[in-house]
Amino acid sequence: MTTPHSDARSPSFVSRRHVLKSCASGFGYLAFAGLAHEAAAATREGGLAPQATHFPARAKRVIFLCMNGGPSHVDLLDYKPVLNQQSGESSPIGRGRGGAKLLGSPFRFAQHGESGLWMSEVFPELAKQADELCVINSMQTDLPNHSQAFLQMHCGSFQFVRPSVGAWTLYGLGTENSNLPGFVTINPPSDNGGARNYGSGFLPAISQGTRVGTNQIPAFYAAILRKDQEPGPPLKNIENKNLSREQQRAQLDLVRNLNRHKLERDVHHPEIEGAIESFELAFRMQDEVPDVLDLRSESDSILKLYGVGSGLPTDRFGRQCILARRLAEAGVRFIEITAPVGWDHHFLLKDELTKSTLATDRPIAALLTDLKQRGLLHDTLVVWAGEFGRTPYAQSGNGRDHNNKGYSIWMAGGGVKRGLAYGATDEFGYEAVEKPLHIHDWHATILHLLGLDHERLTFNYGGRDFRLTDVYGNVATEILA
Repeated sequence: MTTPHSDARSPSFVSRRHVLKSCASGFGYLAFAGLAHEAAAATREGGLAPQATHFPARAKRVIFLCMNGGPSHVDLLDYKPVLNQQSGESSPIGRGRGGAKLLGSPFRFAQHGESGLWMSEVFPELAKQADELCVINSMQTDLPNHSQAFLQMHCGSFQFVRPSVGAWTLYGLGTENSNLPGFVTINPPSDNGGARNYGSGFLPAISQGTRVGTNQIPAFYAAILRKDQEPGPPLKNIENKNLSREQQRAQLDLVRNLNRHKLERDVHHPEIEGAIESFELAFRMQDEVPDVLDLRSESDSILKLYGVGSGLPTDRFGRQCILARRLAEAGVRFIEITAPVGWDHHFLLKDELTKSTLATDRPIAALLTDLKQRGLLHDTLVVWAGEFGRTPYAQSGNGRDHNNKGYSIWMAGGGVKRGLAYGATDEFGYEAVEKPLHIHDWHATILHLLGLDHERLTFNYGGRDFRLTDVYGNVATEILA
């Protein structure tokens, strides 16, 4: 792998310039078309071709379970007996000092597995997987606002348009399957940065995420989904029923050649190059995407394991988790699923958090079980995280406010230690006081598990070498298996 990582390393870069030079020298149309076809092939080989890692990778792919809204760590993974004991007393910490009352968790905690990890009663199925989890109880991010924190979780920065962690992963590793997108995001939210959370920024456009479905699904549609349908809907218009494969190829060649004529005039136009690569990928996707998205081949036992069934609260997220496993099996590098229920519990914490965990607990535990049974968990990094946590003091008497100073996430598989609780917040769960792990450190650790050095995975843009972690980040070596 060339250091720094740059577009010049790609064989397609040379081929594209070769096409332009040849056309400028007076080659005829047929020669141009032939070279364009060769360049398209080189784009497939180079733009997404598997890349050598900086060092041996522990994980080959990532499944990111995104809990949009900020799950309450003190009610899920970070047991605080002192907070429970002093519940109702004036808060001695944070913005609630002198005004708001401490709010003990309404849920019981218990230790699980041989590791003895503390987990809330609202995670009965995930608790059975305790010995697979690496729980980080000392996460920190910069701001307690949804849009900024959500963007920083995905892109490392909320101030400027930057590539997402999924795009950096695909750019650094390439794909294992050239017939599928290397980065897929399932039902992403339209707010909190929208497409920026799976965008490629200044990286080659082919590195951006492919959206499957939307979380803005009408309730009436969700109620009538059949067993064989992935909520969303999955991916519209993947097949062209009006043109034969040969006609599609001819049409695509014409569009590509027109684009290359424009590229000849502009000399350098990343958007045009990205469009050419995207069209080629979309054409190839017709071979595999319908089968990958079709859940009818899944056995009844698997559907039951994930909680898929009409009327079940786990049905929608269960389908998404099965789809994530299928994409991982098919060679997709980075798969993100956004939970169909929010975690922004300012009010009615007990009731609303119970709904959120009821919809996600069983499918997530099933995903870990399924990956393990198929021999995929050891080289698949599964991540569960929200953009921040919640305050230990009450808001509106029965909810919690945003808290960026200390919160919990967990990871499993992919080279992290099993059954580990890493770091700690203070006795109330307000601020990380032991082994704090900033978002930049987390990103550096994810890339490290994928065999990528976050300081060497760079892209020159505007005269500067940029990276996911900016100028920060330290790998959390203590969580590495």
